[in-house]
Amino acid sequence: MHTVTVGAELDLDVKSWRTINDGVMGGVSRGEMVAFNHGLRFRGLLSLENNGGFASARMVYRGNPTSVGGVRLRVRGDGRRYQFRVRLDDRYDGISWRASFDTNLSWQIINLPFREFEQVYRGRPVTNAGVFDPAKIRQIGFMLVDGKEGSFQLDITSIEFPTGK
Repeated sequence: MHTVTVGAELDLDVKSWRTINDGVMGGVSRGEMVAFNHGLRFRGLLSLENNGGFASARMVYRGNPTSVGGVRLRVRGDGRRYQFRVRLDDRYDGISWRASFDTNLSWQIINLPFREFEQVYRGRPVTNAGVFDPAKIRQIGFMLVDGKEGSFQLDITSIEFPTGK
């Protein structure tokens, strides 16, 4: 199992995460990844002003999750629907692979099989962009783009690439 555990016990530096919000296209949403007691917290304010409406955080991933069937998250949310995204390259912009998950106020284990990931470019589905190869994952991240204005908060204590599924 390849694990990226986000918690004080493994001292994952919150500075590894880069936020990319809708300001890149004129929006005014704010999102950030911060440390909290036992993990990371993706938080902010989503705004639809100026045709905006997304907040995201991602990090470079240099593992080699070969022979994996998906990703397992331990999260606690705010009732909103988030996306977990992976990129197969180091580029800032381009094709991502996404899977959505719903949250609630309790801690949850979320299993996202790679077969359910959808390839997208700037939020729009694309076809024939290639085959998803977990061994090529170079970036991982979270995004909120649910079309609802307001504050958000997603707590994360682990991101795992378990074998099987």
